[in-house]
Amino acid sequence: MARHGKKFTAAAAQVQDRAYSIEEAIPLIQQVKYTKFDETVEVAMRLGVDPKHADQMVRGTVVLPHGLGRSKRVLAIAGTDKQKEASDAGADYVGGDEIVEKILGGWVDFDAVVATPDMMRGVGRLGKVLGPRGLMPNPKTGTVTPNVAQAIKEIKAGKVEFRVDKTGIVHAPLGKTSFATEKLIENTHALVSSVVRAKPSAAKGKYLKSVTVSSTMGPGVAIDTSHLDERAKH
Repeated sequence: MARHGKKFTAAAAQVQDRAYSIEEAIPLIQQVKYTKFDETVEVAMRLGVDPKHADQMVRGTVVLPHGLGRSKRVLAIAGTDKQKEASDAGADYVGGDEIVEKILGGWVDFDAVVATPDMMRGVGRLGKVLGPRGLMPNPKTGTVTPNVAQAIKEIKAGKVEFRVDKTGIVHAPLGKTSFATEKLIENTHALVSSVVRAKPSAAKGKYLKSVTVSSTMGPGVAIDTSHLDERAKH
């Protein structure tokens, strides 16, 4: 059985055994933080879906209103006619087939990948490298597109991709503990609302089974889900 250190135990003791509203939970997470580094605030949402069935898969993207606190390193794999557009939009690395070969050789020094449709034959070879890292471009998340400039700008602005895992949980970042409380609250509502709107029609029963917010090293704070479904509809 895992044992927690004194600092974590002291932080956890300040979290009551009840569900909090998002407006209550975020400042509490910032209050009980005990590490010296700027932790990431994260959400874990257990959904009432069975991801083994394709019609119950939950995935999507959302541009958080206040970003994530750091700019992602974006790689654009594009045809020659789109490479200048990608560079002008702020891509950190731009290339074509030569970049594919570089990745196959072991280079993965980037945080997000955007590809144009004409490059997908080569990019498809990268599935075993990029897939496990969650970096494989996909039309459903807007990372395979002829409009590379827009895709790059959205990622730089704080676009977050979410996808339910095999246990029915969505994990996603919300920002940094150093953010202003109101900004973290708005980011949280934006993420949760997007996941609620992505509810598959085949999902039956309670959709949001549980929602927990925490910082990287801090204790989890349970969120009251009773009001979240209704808020997301408006």
